[in-house]
Amino acid sequence: MKAGQSFKDNVFNTCVTVILIGLAATVVFPLLFTLSSSFASSKELLLKGVVLWPEEWTLEAYRFLLDNAQFTRAFYNAIYITAVGTLINMALSTLMAYGLSHPGVKGRAAVNVIVLFSMLFQGGMIPTYLVIHGLGLINSYWSIWLAGAIAPFNLIVMRSYFQTLPVEIKESARIDGCGEFKILWRIILPVSLPVLITFTLFYTVANWNTYFQAILYLNDANLYPLQVFLRQILIVNSSELGLVVTDTGYSYTPAVPHAAILLTALPLLMVYPFMQKYFSKGMMMGSVKG
Repeated sequence: MKAGQSFKDNVFNTCVTVILIGLAATVVFPLLFTLSSSFASSKELLLKGVVLWPEEWTLEAYRFLLDNAQFTRAFYNAIYITAVGTLINMALSTLMAYGLSHPGVKGRAAVNVIVLFSMLFQGGMIPTYLVIHGLGLINSYWSIWLAGAIAPFNLIVMRSYFQTLPVEIKESARIDGCGEFKILWRIILPVSLPVLITFTLFYTVANWNTYFQAILYLNDANLYPLQVFLRQILIVNSSELGLVVTDTGYSYTPAVPHAAILLTALPLLMVYPFMQKYFSKGMMMGSVKG
């Protein structure tokens, strides 16, 4: 027992530790199962069903996916959608948040109400589809990028953070002859790095996980992102998708779905550790002032 802690404190800390270990196990076990199964042989998976440590490690599933044209095309589509979509999201959100952070902007209050209303109440699937169809964006990535170009929550937090910045900095820059775009680029953005990286991560995850909008607005299977391919490979029979044998002879195995899950999650798992240190700081800085 630690000095200064009562028996009740120790019991409480022990219970919290046990609960956290249990919650961590619920996360680690599926990940370990998927990771191990992706390297297991077909025979072992068919016999055991659950494999936590393969007796025979093999890369057959990964070779099959990397040699499969559908998977590589979907992977490229996901990267393209995420890169361009995140750039559009951050550019529009930053510009709008910076504009709404100025008290003297005409119509600012009305626009803020509209943003808040759109966060609480959405138009619905059918009206949104009719708008996208009316704009001629069906079967185009613009239907994904423009429909979710600005997330109201992200915009409100970014606007709130910009409002906390000292007004004197902007005024001194204007006296030196800087325009609003130069102030934003040279002064505001450099000091807002934690907030910008935080919402870049938010938008990146949202774009990478694009699924429903893709199946709703994209009719060409060659345009499908990785999440749609993952859904097909997990639910639809592999023979119906033409995923039995690749052109160079790699065969579909029961480990392929597990390998597909890991390869789908791998890019975000690689990016997140580098952005984690900015995450909490960015959220706190953006929530100081409403």
